[in-house]
Amino acid sequence: MTAGEGPAGAEDGGGGHTSLALGVISAAQLMFLLDSTIVNVSLPGIQDSLDVSGSGLEWVVASYSVAFGGLLMLGGRMGDILGRRRMFLVGVATFTAASLLGGFAVEAWQLIGMRILQGVGAAAASPAALSLIAVTFPEGSRRDRAVAWYTAVATAGGGAGLLAGGLINDHLSWRWVMFVNVPVGVVILAAGARVLRETPRIRGTFDATGALTGTLAALLLIYGLIEGASGGGDGWTTPHVLAALVTAALLVPLFAVVERRARQPLMPLHLVTDRVRFAAYAVAVCTSTSMFGIFFFLTLFLQDVWDYSPTHTALVYLPLTVLLVVGARASAPLAERFGARGLVCAGLLVSGAGMLWLARIGDSGGYLTGMLVPTVLTYVGLSVTGVPLTLAALARVPHGDTGAASGLLTTSRQIGGATGLAVLGTVVWASAGASDGTVSDAALSTAIGHGFAVAAGATLLSVLVALAALPGKPAHPAPPGLAGEAGEDRGTG
Repeated sequence: MTAGEGPAGAEDGGGGHTSLALGVISAAQLMFLLDSTIVNVSLPGIQDSLDVSGSGLEWVVASYSVAFGGLLMLGGRMGDILGRRRMFLVGVATFTAASLLGGFAVEAWQLIGMRILQGVGAAAASPAALSLIAVTFPEGSRRDRAVAWYTAVATAGGGAGLLAGGLINDHLSWRWVMFVNVPVGVVILAAGARVLRETPRIRGTFDATGALTGTLAALLLIYGLIEGASGGGDGWTTPHVLAALVTAALLVPLFAVVERRARQPLMPLHLVTDRVRFAAYAVAVCTSTSMFGIFFFLTLFLQDVWDYSPTHTALVYLPLTVLLVVGARASAPLAERFGARGLVCAGLLVSGAGMLWLARIGDSGGYLTGMLVPTVLTYVGLSVTGVPLTLAALARVPHGDTGAASGLLTTSRQIGGATGLAVLGTVVWASAGASDGTVSDAALSTAIGHGFAVAAGATLLSVLVALAALPGKPAHPAPPGLAGEAGEDRGTG
């Protein structure tokens, strides 16, 4: 039996196969998330080299997020139907090729096109990666540890992207923010082809109508949120933004009707009617709203108000990224001991307190008490929520639906990130109140503080959701023979 033919859970003696597979999967997710931030600090170089307009520069960043977030549900279901190993390798290959071609771009449209193709590849591979973990590791301590490791490595993506982008921006050409993915992608493809094993596929018809309505709804929602918040948050009344958001709002109920009637739905409705899983998705949206918004505006504050260089800003995030990784690794045993509800609520309360403290950053006495301590509280609190939320979202999911469940969880986080930039961006720029396009440091500091206060409110609101629906103690694996039955997919209180 070859590596590509065995059952998903098969492993060699001592679990070496699953350890290598987990390493490959985690490395791919790190690459996808790193790409969400690595381009940001190289935007001035891209603008000078390709003569990109202001709106075009925004889409160098946003095009990846729109394609990645909008296609995740489709990518997850395609993994269920066509095979998760196959979709993982195809997605990584697509991402790697787009990175190579993007590095050679000589026109802005070429770079934006390759960023879109990167997002397509990431959307194919990312849900397949998480679902491979779900079907390889049974529920319990082994899956808890695997998800903790995966979350810890993936969590490092944002900070690693900033650090790598800062160093590349200061010492190399911007093109290397694209080229750096190529050797990593090649290694992942070579190793993945050897150690990843294909999973059983779902036989049947593909839900084309659901794919069209669901994917279009997600694409238009993320596009409308990002575009509405661009240009200082003044884009909400523009016709194309309103059309995108209204159309997305109309497509969501239509998508639900289509999925209810479909024989093999793109998103099985039992994934969201289960109250535990729905709560995990809702809290993931809220935490991502806070994390993405704070990440963006704290970077803006450090560079515009405190005049930090890109590399200096990246170094500020380095210890915070370490905290995220350590917190994610520590959260697995904590989740086993205290349950998802207790750990998530405690983490959200700590991070909410940190965000409220950050809301006074404009009045702070400096780096230590004004930024470092409250940011540490924020990141420590958020770091312990990722693993229990992921475990709750994947618990009791039939093997045939793990791709859809994984895609929906990652979609929730992407929508939360876009919402964070949209809502917090609107609050910040409206508070800054710059009618002539310029904002003083004092006004920007106060406005960013208001944005942090809104992020704290969203975080504390999610505590109520977690209290109401997340399980009070870890869920135990279903009895043999029932783990794969959809009928056993019920919420626990």
